[in-house]
Amino acid sequence: MTTAAPLLPPADWRDFLALTKPRVMTLVVFTGLCGMLAAPVSIHPVLGFTAILCIALGAGAAGALNHWYEADIDAVMKRTAQRPLPAGRMERQSALHFGVGLGAFSVILMGLAVNLAAAAILTVSILFYVLIYTIWLKRRTPQNIVIGGAAGAFPPLIGWAAATGQVALLPFLLFALVFLWTPPHFWALALFVKTDYANAGVPMLPVVAGEAATRRQIGLYTIPMAAAAVLPWPLGLTGAIYGVVAVALTAAFCVLAALVAAGAKHKQTPMFWEKRLFGFSILYLFVIFGALVADRWFA
Repeated sequence: MTTAAPLLPPADWRDFLALTKPRVMTLVVFTGLCGMLAAPVSIHPVLGFTAILCIALGAGAAGALNHWYEADIDAVMKRTAQRPLPAGRMERQSALHFGVGLGAFSVILMGLAVNLAAAAILTVSILFYVLIYTIWLKRRTPQNIVIGGAAGAFPPLIGWAAATGQVALLPFLLFALVFLWTPPHFWALALFVKTDYANAGVPMLPVVAGEAATRRQIGLYTIPMAAAAVLPWPLGLTGAIYGVVAVALTAAFCVLAALVAAGAKHKQTPMFWEKRLFGFSILYLFVIFGALVADRWFA
């Protein structure tokens, strides 16, 4: 005699919200908004709101599909075990349908209400995150973050395209900044949650190459990231507000990265500098993109 599988309780709105990775979405939406506000032309407030809504929905769709595909490894990682799928609060099929529907809606709305250029880049960003990073790279190579980092770098391009209908050198440099920022940011995290990734069989760099190699790579990737951050100023694409903030913040980032690369220790707190770099890297991106908008509107 077989026993029927127990029915899951219905997921509530908080579980669906959790699927969208709201913390990650915040940074995605902010960089997209800044890309739009830094553009040389103004966009109607209603269209601007619609564009940002579409970026948020697209990011949420990518997050939901990431939850759907990675439910098995989320279940064995301490920091992800309480997500809706591994915690048993939702069926995988619900997450799949939610993610696909949200993604399709965001792209269609962007194309119909804003413009096709922004919709095309939004489509590429969603597909890149889901197909290239989540499904193809993450479980196969320690370069998952390096290549997959492009997925999170698209929002400034989308925001700029929403305002102008095209792209230009400045948004490409912003893309490069986020793309090159991603490895130091995530490898700093990976250094102090290495055990989680190892238990899940995810080949993050500290797991397969060791801490020393990861620290070196953090230092190396910080160099071109710093160049991408500062370059808009000497190229005349931004003014002094952005330039001064970018130089100061990037210098602080480089100092923290150098401490991590050198394996500096703190007397009382393990992984002190790694955690500081990870936390500062988030603040860094928020402030530097905020300075970009301030430079455009108040310089």
